Amino acid sequence: MPLDILLILVVVGIASIAVLLHLSGRSKRAYLTPESARVAWVRHFPDDQVTGVIAAKDGHAALVSTSAGMGLIWSFGADTVARHLTQVELDDTARGLRFKFHDFTAPSVRVALAPEERQLWRNTIQAT
Repeated sequence: MPLDILLILVVVGIASIAVLLHLSGRSKRAYLTPESARVAWVRHFPDDQVTGVIAAKDGHAALVSTSAGMGLIWSFGADTVARHLTQVELDDTARGLRFKFHDFTAPSVRVALAPEERQLWRNTIQAT
């Protein structure tokens, strides 16, 4: 088979898969409620006891209080990512907070928060 035709088949095939996934709803970001954030946290860290959850109003992040300290869980496509808030730096952004982790797998995360949420999250994190 000529390379030109193979290239076209590969590009069209990948594009078709992407469109099908999007149309079937599998490209939506995970929505976090306090309960779903708790379940997702335990999936990432099964040994932690979750004592409290503050979900962001947009539902794409949550601040989690655990037996091991504070943590952050956020949407990453249809799944979630979670990190303990050890050695984290907080910066205000125009739309929320930026968490700078000392972790090469997730160097920083921007979380969209309303101004009143931002202050609550900052106070909760700094209280620990």
